[in-house]
Amino acid sequence: DIKNFISLDEILELEHLVIAIPAQQISSWLEENFRFRNHKILVASKGIEATSGKFLNEIYALYIPEDNIAFLSGPSFAAEVMKSLPTALVINSKNELLSATFASFFPSFIKTYTSTDVIGAEVAGAYKNVIAIAAGICEGLGLGKNAAAALISRGLVEMQRFGKDYGAKEESFIGLSGAGDLFLTASSTMSRNFRVGLGIAARKSKEEIVEELGEVAEGIGTAYALYEIAKKRDLYLPIAREVYNMLEGTDPHVSLSNFLAN
Repeated sequence: DIKNFISLDEILELEHLVIAIPAQQISSWLEENFRFRNHKILVASKGIEATSGKFLNEIYALYIPEDNIAFLSGPSFAAEVMKSLPTALVINSKNELLSATFASFFPSFIKTYTSTDVIGAEVAGAYKNVIAIAAGICEGLGLGKNAAAALISRGLVEMQRFGKDYGAKEESFIGLSGAGDLFLTASSTMSRNFRVGLGIAARKSKEEIVEELGEVAEGIGTAYALYEIAKKRDLYLPIAREVYNMLEGTDPHVSLSNFLAN
């Protein structure tokens, strides 16, 4: 059942909460509104904070105990979920009992799995949005299905390599949180980040794309975060780097073609 609430105070009377505030806004929102007591939180947003390079679990940890928070991952376009179309998702938490509790709340058309690899889910969920932008550019430039398949495959390797540097488990990237969500997001115009890529291919500015989209595309902020993290940690992240460059105005045909050729 869906019930409308008119105030945060009403919502906070509930024990279990789902938060889907975008990654680039969550720090300021928590700072302004944090009044959680012993609430159990399921985070449905995905991304890396551009200004700090922090993962969402690091931001939430400043306010909420680790045992009280879980992170949702896996392939799930909201429009299809609203139609009760089947999918499978992963609930990730250090608290396995909490994961199981949240899993019990999901309807039968959503198959749920649980995992303790929070950082793996975080990396995969954030990184796939950047790869989806690159895939949208590939589509918009008419580079073909072969190029798209190569790009997405190398993107999976790149996100796995990045996650390994943070201690993530490799299996998280070949399951629903990684490959599953990546293949969905990087292959459909239902994906906001894929549409960002189409806009870049059309030589629209970042500002034009965001205005036309009218929605949050987490891959933009995450691309900037990954670019800075790669510099600080001396990591080789060629797709993330080129997406950053193209968001900054580099010719997408030259940038993406050079990546695929090399």
